[in-house]
Amino acid sequence: MIHNNLSTLMGAKRISIAEVSRIAGVRYETVHKLYHDKNKGIEFETLNKLCWALECTPNDILMYIPDQKTE
Repeated sequence: MIHNNLSTLMGAKRISIAEVSRIAGVRYETVHKLYHDKNKGIEFETLNKLCWALECTPNDILMYIPDQKTE
């Protein structure tokens, strides 16, 4: 499972959705959906812009958590 940490990262940096949208050049709605974890995916171009705007890496925004195996 991939966990989205964007809201936590933005909170730690005390930056708003509107400000990230403006700095990154990404639509407000896109950042809003990512912030509230309402999306099903993210384009590499968008991820690249967010990483640049937030001065972070994709690992800071997205985290892999292994699914529990059911036997």
